[in-house]
Amino acid sequence: MTQTAPASASTGKQMLSEQVYVHLRDAIMRGDYAPGDALKPQDLAKQQAVSLAVVREALVRLVGEGLADRLPNRGFAVPAFSDRRWQEIAEARATIEPVMLRMSIERGDVDWEARVRAAHHRLARTPVYVADEGEHYSSTWSEAHRVFHRTLLEGCGNPVLLETFDRMWTASELARRWSAHRNPDRNGTVEHRRLEEAALARDADTAADVLTQHLTRTAADLTGPTPDRPVKEAR
Repeated sequence: MTQTAPASASTGKQMLSEQVYVHLRDAIMRGDYAPGDALKPQDLAKQQAVSLAVVREALVRLVGEGLADRLPNRGFAVPAFSDRRWQEIAEARATIEPVMLRMSIERGDVDWEARVRAAHHRLARTPVYVADEGEHYSSTWSEAHRVFHRTLLEGCGNPVLLETFDRMWTASELARRWSAHRNPDRNGTVEHRRLEEAALARDADTAADVLTQHLTRTAADLTGPTPDRPVKEAR
């Protein structure tokens, strides 16, 4: 008869894996690891004082979200910088999200309009950078940015499409942060305001066009030279 681990042990492992996952996700997003850096399970297990199994579970989750790559020799690494990779992500989002936005404009009610306005207000009022988070976007602004974009699409009322958005957003988040260092003159604040205005005006054509340009421009930014100075405008 095969013995199974006690439920408490399984729960404890899941909690540890979640902690390691959050730690690694945040470190990657902060830029603590450069593109292509190895994520060595043995070293991470020692640093976090957990088992290899716990670390591998967290790394596999990161791979599924596009924040790590699994290498042919069964190792793990931060995704290498690749114009094609990020352009493919942007292409997928630019194909699906404008359709969802059109659906939201058609189906969204007054409560959706209020949520869009509130999400945009929070985004506009949240500092893009904070001193203790370096030159990357602050975690607070990044979350406000995600909520604004997701709220725009929530009016579609289709949970399957929203789950697809969530997966694509996570996969593109690292690319978007890297692109911030490619175009210091881009004024994302204006782009977000135009998105809000077109959506609330129920102008589906304009809203879809603005969103498509907003998404594809980030991918285009990735192909340019990296500037020596940090970005001062939100995207």
